[in-house]
Amino acid sequence: MRYFTRRRGSAGGGMTRAYGEQAFTDEDPMNGVANLFDVGLVFIVGLILMIFSTYRIQDLFSQESKLTIMKQSKDGELEIIRKDGRKISAVKVTKQTAKGQGTRLGVAYKLEDGSMVYVPE
Repeated sequence: MRYFTRRRGSAGGGMTRAYGEQAFTDEDPMNGVANLFDVGLVFIVGLILMIFSTYRIQDLFSQESKLTIMKQSKDGELEIIRKDGRKISAVKVTKQTAKGQGTRLGVAYKLEDGSMVYVPE
């Protein structure tokens, strides 16, 4: 029963006060590292929420939304990603000219500011 009566760090044996009890006090220099980790996690979550609200990415998760994204790679290749409800399709745009017969659907105009307007017939 002598193991239950003696305490660590007490006078007469075991660890001394300088190495035993002081290591678990608030003066430990590593206590701030845990707080920095928590602050980092809060910052990352806030950054993700800000990006979602700025770019309206929450529309990607809505089942009723219709969304069109145009993406251009480093080599200049364009890709159109279209989301209509739950269906997502991706089409790569090429520089090949189309051949064949068809019917005229309308007229496209390029305005002075560089935007284009399509007018159906």
